[in-house]
Amino acid sequence: MKSLIKFLPILAFVGMLMGGNDILIAAPTAVVLAALVAMFVQKHSFQTVLDNALSNVKEMVMIFFIIMVAYALAEVLLATGVGASIITAALKFGITARTIAITGFLVTCILSIATGTSWGTFAACAPVFLWLNYIVGGNVVLTACAIAGGACFGDNIGLISDTTVLSSGIQNVQVIDRIRHQGVWSLLCASFSAIAFFAASILMGLPNTVGDPSEAINSITPEAWQAIADAKPVAVTLLEQVQDGVPLYMIIPLIIVIGLAIKGVQTLLCLGAGIVSSLFLGIFAGTVTSLSGSFDLITGGFSTAGSWTILMIMWVAAFGGIMNSINAFEPLAKLVVKFAKNIRHLMFSNALLCLIGNFILGDEIAEIVTMSPVIKSNTYKHVKTSEENMYKLRLRNATFADALGVYGSQLIPWHVFIIFYTSMANAVFPLYEFQTFDLIKYNFMAMIAVVSILVLTVTGLDRFVPLFGLPRDSEVEIIEHPEDDLEAQVV
Repeated sequence: MKSLIKFLPILAFVGMLMGGNDILIAAPTAVVLAALVAMFVQKHSFQTVLDNALSNVKEMVMIFFIIMVAYALAEVLLATGVGASIITAALKFGITARTIAITGFLVTCILSIATGTSWGTFAACAPVFLWLNYIVGGNVVLTACAIAGGACFGDNIGLISDTTVLSSGIQNVQVIDRIRHQGVWSLLCASFSAIAFFAASILMGLPNTVGDPSEAINSITPEAWQAIADAKPVAVTLLEQVQDGVPLYMIIPLIIVIGLAIKGVQTLLCLGAGIVSSLFLGIFAGTVTSLSGSFDLITGGFSTAGSWTILMIMWVAAFGGIMNSINAFEPLAKLVVKFAKNIRHLMFSNALLCLIGNFILGDEIAEIVTMSPVIKSNTYKHVKTSEENMYKLRLRNATFADALGVYGSQLIPWHVFIIFYTSMANAVFPLYEFQTFDLIKYNFMAMIAVVSILVLTVTGLDRFVPLFGLPRDSEVEIIEHPEDDLEAQVV
């Protein structure tokens, strides 16, 4: 009964989100309920509850700084022409009904890496590719699924993605190390997805009529323009730049950021280099016309992060801190890891916990903040190994929380991701009435990513993917009853 009472704040949180309430209303309400349960069921003092909530938030201070700079870079990349140069370069090759889906997928993969935002990428690319799809006679559902899956690619592995930074920070691993750990796996998922989108286009018998991107943009209705402006104002700037044209050298800042990341340069320096290079080249391209405008872009990014993302993370982190202090997730964690006899089974259990959390909460940030401490604790409780191997396990936990949060969201009809994508698609392309399942039907990227990471983990086949393998069974010891082993698990 006590375990059920502890779970009530989660049920309330989920109920409010599914009822259409904003997360900035649901999360504070859940915090209050969690605090009441902690005080009256667990007999915690108010000061203890407050300390547990604030302790979880304090651990994310560095993450907040990175997210603010990441949002600033995203605004700069979209406004200075970097995003437009990526789209323009892709569209120069000529688009047909048979290639529209795979092109949209690849463009959104690259753009989401550059901007770190799946929502912004989808808002910017949906009007271009859905209308272009209409002009060339493609399958609108296939194309919508392609740009939805591609938009999530950079959100999962992008250096400036809030989910990448957050999931890595909670597991106490470097973002660069995380990207290297899952890099090959992510590229393989994207490659197989691209093949799947192209194969589906062929099997559908789609024609090879070439379309004009300018015609597609000109076809956007005033109502659609307003919907884009409401959802992501800077996306309007990007579309205008695609229509007017920007120099292709504006893609250089993206190359600089990726290059520095590969070299292992500290995250904030990578982000800073991207901002400076974008603004500098934007002066020559004519997209940056004043110093004050540049500062407005940067402060606008800070403001966006502060008014939404950081506030949301703070409340959800406080909720997670209180819930973890009363061991609310312990029964669920114990149930899932009950049959874990080796490291593969244990890590597979952690993956399932992330999926269950995302399924219940319907929000990837809430899943990351809430379930990451649970799977982190699970690993430390049940594994005894070297620090090097433990770091590999933390890298995989960070990948689980992020990948199964972002890609898993694409397969959950009531998830905020799918709801946003569906509403945005309907707003910018009123000729077809999208339903939530339409964005799931052909979302090959999400399907391949979720299924593959689960199968590779539980079978041990991940060792054949460079840098992605877990420690072998001989290198770790699984502790079935951690309460009986009081020694430190890291040796």
